Amino acid sequence: MSEAQNFKNHVRWDPAWHFFIAPMLMLNIVFATYKLVHDWHLENNHHVVFGWLIVISIVLFLAIMKSRMYALKVQDRIIRLEERLRLVALLPADDLARSHALTEDQLIGLRFASDGELPALAARALKENLTRTQIKEAIVNWRADNFRV
Repeated sequence: MSEAQNFKNHVRWDPAWHFFIAPMLMLNIVFATYKLVHDWHLENNHHVVFGWLIVISIVLFLAIMKSRMYALKVQDRIIRLEERLRLVALLPADDLARSHALTEDQLIGLRFASDGELPALAARALKENLTRTQIKEAIVNWRADNFRV
């Protein structure tokens, strides 16, 4: 069985993306740039081909990064909604009114807090203007999130 999720191990790595696709795309850009520069002086050099390969490699890398960022933004919006619903269920009315001042970043950090410590941690996040990382570091009873993109 895998280790319980906590602040030190909660980052999610996608091996296909992080360790193969992204490095290969970057390697392709480096290789095409090297070939273009290194073979520039040759008569039969295919400047246009290697130049175009660089452009297409960069476009492909940026397109994939953009699609990943869209998915992460949607995930952040869903987390924000889920945390607002948790706050409605867990906070008294006066604290709930103040909780609307929590930023998206703070709400995303609070998603790992257990129901028992969420009210106090939300109040502390507002009072001390804690960042996402500071909130996650302050969590004692970690609530795992295993469904992240």
